[in-house]
Amino acid sequence: MSGTTDRTVEGLLRELAPQVLGVLVRRHGGAFDACEDAVQEALLAAATQWPQGGVPANPRGWLVTVADRRLVDRVRSESARRRREEALALATPHSALLAPAADAPDPAADDSLALLFLCCHPALSVPSRIALTLRAVGGLTTAQIAAAFLVPEATMAQRISRAKQTLKAAAGADGGRLALPEGESGAARLGEVRHVLYLVFNEGYTVSGGEELTAPRLSVEAIRLTRLLLRLAPGDAETAGLLALMLLTDARRPARTGAHGGLVPLEEQDRGRWDRELMDEGLELIASVLPRGQAGPYQVQAAIAAVHGEAATARETDWPQVLVLYDLLLRLDPNPMVALNRAVAVAMVYGPAAGLGLVAELAADKRLARHHRLLAVRAHLLDRLGTDPAGAAHAYREAAARTASAPERRHLVARAQRVERAVGGGATW
Repeated sequence: MSGTTDRTVEGLLRELAPQVLGVLVRRHGGAFDACEDAVQEALLAAATQWPQGGVPANPRGWLVTVADRRLVDRVRSESARRRREEALALATPHSALLAPAADAPDPAADDSLALLFLCCHPALSVPSRIALTLRAVGGLTTAQIAAAFLVPEATMAQRISRAKQTLKAAAGADGGRLALPEGESGAARLGEVRHVLYLVFNEGYTVSGGEELTAPRLSVEAIRLTRLLLRLAPGDAETAGLLALMLLTDARRPARTGAHGGLVPLEEQDRGRWDRELMDEGLELIASVLPRGQAGPYQVQAAIAAVHGEAATARETDWPQVLVLYDLLLRLDPNPMVALNRAVAVAMVYGPAAGLGLVAELAADKRLARHHRLLAVRAHLLDRLGTDPAGAAHAYREAAARTASAPERRHLVARAQRVERAVGGGATW
């Protein structure tokens, strides 16, 4: 197939990356770090050759063969890795290493779920889990991951390298064999995988720093990997809830920015710009999941997003239902950010003064006291109350000073200026 577009090749490579890595890790008895490096080299070779020469008839076999040869060449050429060469020689027949069209021992096997568990190993920090998941399972290059998280490529390369060394040490003699944890351990590890994908999506939907409001590549990749996770664990209701939450949230992305890239809050968004296909898929998914039994935090968050998604206008939002769901979410996941979001729902049901009382209580929590989100909510509720415009403007500016996101900062400053103009003020930023 000649003349293949770069976008088509990129999508295919991201799909095949974890499958190819799984083949190598199983074939070579572990050695995750060396196998992952070899797969990355094969992916880069394919990204260069396939758009011009066409995708081979057996793309996975092509990638496995190239990655296998790169791995063997590296082991043979580096004397410092003599011990690894001996381990590989013992674990793998020489003829298998040189097989020109080798594929998985079981062509139907897919080790993607085991790779997700491995990349989210408890020994790794959360940032390391994210980076390793995006590279090993997501098929993104180090440069792409670094760009998405606004760090130098060398910094991200060091993070990934350290993560692989930590994984190697934690895995012990097996070097990172693929295995699915069972029982309570398996459930906990699955929760850690979901958490990593949730964090990746959130960073893509609202970038924590820099000039851009969103990083679509991260959100798209998080959705793709969560679809994969649900396909591999189809009976897991919380994974389905997580996917529904992502779909319902990402459906609003087209309306989140104005003509000049400025932030548009939910209540002011043009709902005609929402992606109805994503919205409908998310609504259908959460409707099918909730009746199954006890709901988890991701399912409840998706249900909240569904209430917003079903409202034709902001005014028609069923805020009492949102508040009930936040009450449930706070019991399932008692953290200050959930409590802050609940305070907004309380304000929408019982008035801004009631919400401000809860915000004042939350200000005593050290985890939120100086967070720009708490200040922004306080400013918004003071603005709605209308009795202390100077206080509202001050809170808006204080929140703006504490956010690392340039679009959020501009939005908050604009709100402060609007309040000041309304009362005849003339403060400048």
